[in-house]
Amino acid sequence: MSASGPRVLHVAGHASCGFYNRITSCLGSLSLLFPSRLKIVEHDFGDRTKFRQWLVDDGFRNNFRDPMGKEHVSCPIIWISKSLKDGDPDPADIEKYLGGYDKTLDWCRDFMEPADGADSKPEAVMVDDGHTPDHGYEYDLVVIGGGSGGMAAAKEAASLGAKVALCDFVKPSPKGTSWGLGGTCVNVGCIPKKLYHIGATLRESIHADANYFGISTLGTQLDDLGQLPTIQTESQWNVVKDNIQNYIRSLNFKYRVRLREKSVQYINKLATFKDAHTVELVDKKGRTSEVTASRFLVAVGGRPTPLDCEGADLAISSDDVFFLEKDPGKVLCVGASYISLECAGFLAGMSKDVTVAVRSILLRGFDRECSERIGNFMEQHGVNFKMKVTPSKLEKLEDDRIKVTFSDGSEDVYDTVLGAVGRTADTAKLGLEKVNVQTNPKNLKIVAKNEQSTCPNIYAVGDVMEGCPELTPVAIQAGILLARRLFGGSKEPMDYVNVCTTVFTPIEYSCVGLSEDDAIEKYGQDGIEVYHREFLPLEWSLSQNRHDSNAFAKIVVDKTAKERVLGIHYVGPNAGEVMQGYGISMKNGLTYRQLTDTVGIHPTSSEEIVTLAITKSSGEDAAAGGC
Repeated sequence: MSASGPRVLHVAGHASCGFYNRITSCLGSLSLLFPSRLKIVEHDFGDRTKFRQWLVDDGFRNNFRDPMGKEHVSCPIIWISKSLKDGDPDPADIEKYLGGYDKTLDWCRDFMEPADGADSKPEAVMVDDGHTPDHGYEYDLVVIGGGSGGMAAAKEAASLGAKVALCDFVKPSPKGTSWGLGGTCVNVGCIPKKLYHIGATLRESIHADANYFGISTLGTQLDDLGQLPTIQTESQWNVVKDNIQNYIRSLNFKYRVRLREKSVQYINKLATFKDAHTVELVDKKGRTSEVTASRFLVAVGGRPTPLDCEGADLAISSDDVFFLEKDPGKVLCVGASYISLECAGFLAGMSKDVTVAVRSILLRGFDRECSERIGNFMEQHGVNFKMKVTPSKLEKLEDDRIKVTFSDGSEDVYDTVLGAVGRTADTAKLGLEKVNVQTNPKNLKIVAKNEQSTCPNIYAVGDVMEGCPELTPVAIQAGILLARRLFGGSKEPMDYVNVCTTVFTPIEYSCVGLSEDDAIEKYGQDGIEVYHREFLPLEWSLSQNRHDSNAFAKIVVDKTAKERVLGIHYVGPNAGEVMQGYGISMKNGLTYRQLTDTVGIHPTSSEEIVTLAITKSSGEDAAAGGC
């Protein structure tokens, strides 16, 4: 092996073994992040009997020089080879016996330790896509999709001298809802959702806090018994809807101007592939044309997955909720995703009667303890939860309301049913099968390595790419870095590890790194320590209405001598603002000592994170006292 080539790890075992599946997943992630440094070759023998037959009875383990290798009997077994050969295990190619699951995890930790010197930075290894300066096509790059990732890549490529066009055509939702340039985030995602969330929290602050700060412009004061009368505020749906939509339309216009300023050709037409260098374009009147390019970038994002029940067409989705012409009234939100809970939260905050139907657990993929705190907070603040149910039938009544029958046999009537059970990549009608671009059959996302698909000159960024966190800043960063690799000579890959995210539920939740549950699965219960604290944010301290609404912070730490921080979690006000700086620290290998050596800003909620000292293992009360 050349010193500059990748290490080749062979993993042998059987897919019925959880340890084999976990270590192949771990190594596969590392090889995806560091393709120039690591290659994985899997050998799945199907079941335990065949694996033991090969390893023990047929004597493959006897080929290892290491005595421990010669005694190895368990699944999996991992070794390093001398060459890049695939195929059946070759005894002559063995370089070093590595061990089983635990030993390989230790090797992975050493592999991930920062190396000294500038040459230690990973490089993105790309397949030659055939692009040349004199390729003869109309464009160097055509971007399909006008969301954040696609626009960022288009503008960056154009600034590097490429001739770029961007095709964007918003297909209306099943309810007929459509919008302008900017993709999901700007039109039906982050921006309107956060603005509705701000409005809902503002209304809650007026109700819960205003009088305790001496703000009595609404004419309410404590009565003779010291009680606070109910403050009456009216949420006017059309006022907030129209104001938010006007703001978004101003963004749509600015995006078109910025594309023009960057010399990106904007094409408001629906694109589908004819071949690897040609797309057919259809405008809103059905007229067709074609455009050619040396390279294509697919950045079409995703759309809400429809409900799977009788009468599902009666439900709206998150694509529709921000455009409703009339007050949504009594609402059922189906699903426990962050989209469902965020919508339920701001609707309840606007005084709507809201119920959430939960099939299994809240916020799958997030920290369980934090997720349960969010659910408890929402329930205490007026959101109803129907647990362990799904809708089995939706029926329209004479008064246009919707009768919902649930899987447990119960029934209820709602003005609006909002489905938020997941999202599916918007690739079904792109013609990807004509250009041999592989997709995941479950979610239709494009399978890619370093954003490059199985058709080398076709790339993908953002929610449409398999394995990419569905976050706007991730798509933007990936698009910019890809453009620099394609047209600027860069080799810097996108780093998808330790990305901050925030859930804008009524009590916000932000995190970076591993959840406690994932850390236990990866390092074992005895391999981690959790520092945690429950506290009342200062901004809530005067209001008697808030004293059952504590915030919460915890950090998950590797128990080794280095005490690396594996994850940071915060549930409380202004969560996104609190977490951003910690994301930078996590990218740079933050340790518990570095965190607690940091002098906090007093008095803030973020300060609580740098003063965490109570461990879960101690059994001490995590409730905080005063400063």
